[in-house]
Amino acid sequence: MTKRHGYALLAAICALVVAVSAAIYAGVGLDDGTADKPLAGSRPHNPAAPASTGTWIGAWSASPMGGEPGTETNGLAGRSVRNVVHANAGGTSARVTLSNLYGQRPLTISHASIAVAAAAGSPAATADSMSRLTFNGSASVVIPSGQQVVSDVVRVTVPQDTDLLVTTYSPTPSGPVTYHPQARQISYTAEGNRTQDVSGTPYTTQTLYWRYVTAVDVLSHRANGTVVVLGDSLTDGSTSTVGANRRWTDALAARLRDAADTSGTSGTSGSTGSSAVPRYSVVNQGISGNQVLAHGAGRPPENPSGLSRFERDVLGRTGVRAVVIDLGINDILRSQGSPDPEAILDGLRTMVDQAHARGLRVVGATLMPFQGHRGYRADREAARQTVNAEIRAGRVYDAVVDFDKALRDPYDPRRLRSDYDSGDHLHPSDKGYARMAEVFDLEALKGSAPAEL
Repeated sequence: MTKRHGYALLAAICALVVAVSAAIYAGVGLDDGTADKPLAGSRPHNPAAPASTGTWIGAWSASPMGGEPGTETNGLAGRSVRNVVHANAGGTSARVTLSNLYGQRPLTISHASIAVAAAAGSPAATADSMSRLTFNGSASVVIPSGQQVVSDVVRVTVPQDTDLLVTTYSPTPSGPVTYHPQARQISYTAEGNRTQDVSGTPYTTQTLYWRYVTAVDVLSHRANGTVVVLGDSLTDGSTSTVGANRRWTDALAARLRDAADTSGTSGTSGSTGSSAVPRYSVVNQGISGNQVLAHGAGRPPENPSGLSRFERDVLGRTGVRAVVIDLGINDILRSQGSPDPEAILDGLRTMVDQAHARGLRVVGATLMPFQGHRGYRADREAARQTVNAEIRAGRVYDAVVDFDKALRDPYDPRRLRSDYDSGDHLHPSDKGYARMAEVFDLEALKGSAPAEL
């Protein structure tokens, strides 16, 4: 072949490559996306998008407690449920867990979305954040009875310390709605499929329940792990101001955020200058009325015991690096005869052993006073003192937060201090919840489980 013929052949090949590339580009540009066209105001899911870097952590969670009364037959068929949840940590992407744990039939979710709330507690969304949720690339999913599902990852900017809107629509009856009462947060429902609504106008019905949604995880550049807090109504935030995020775990999350802000993006020091404060988010796994040992009726049982739900609600949370346990007072208050402090302590130690098997450090709380409450009895007070003595002696947990000492009346240690008392002599006021977080040693969360001897 002559040099002239070689140049001609090379030119022809180049021309062919350019023509094919142009045809491919033109074909893509002409695709109007009718097969999967996003609804107005939403962001399409792009499963081929490269994953962002960061650490997956829990931004919010709530333990499923039971089946919602009044939904036994139809569930919430034909209605959109807009859950307002507070993300204590931010990120660049999110995924959502939906549960049908207490449903007696498969739950069909035909549409779901996530968005950033336009204002605290509002059903309205910021328009540029409204994003459709998908499940294995599909807009709909069927969740079997007793099961849960995790959505695909969606690209959405989640600011820290902000409300999110997780909305679901189920077109068909599903039986009991899996819910978490005592949310201390107003959520909303609307008639019809309003999952992509940005205005919030159709959401005219309010509720103090969280329904179906049990977790929101985010891809974070600021935090590198999650603290999971297992507890009862004292952790659930009963008696705290509705919609104000005044649970003690909210205040703990704020302290950890402040420590991260003080240290900057490269360090781990807190406001005290210590390098031992971890960069963790906090998720709340409190259930009002929860006990270490006993649970309610049903299959699965409603208000499951701490022991029975520890694997799911604690060890199963995303990015868990440390565990906090504040349980035991309901085992004492609800005992039919004299309470058995040794059985309570054995149950607590069993959960600690399970956490240690995963290499997780456990911080435990002393049980706070309750004289003046209708359930107070001398033998119950004696049981509380026995449990606290073992906890303080270091024979239960890796580290201790002494809520009893921090909130009791110094002149009558069997009672809550009056300004820390909500009025029922068992649950703290907003000020009391803030005090619980204030006395928590953030450095106690650092590290792993102690080595077994």
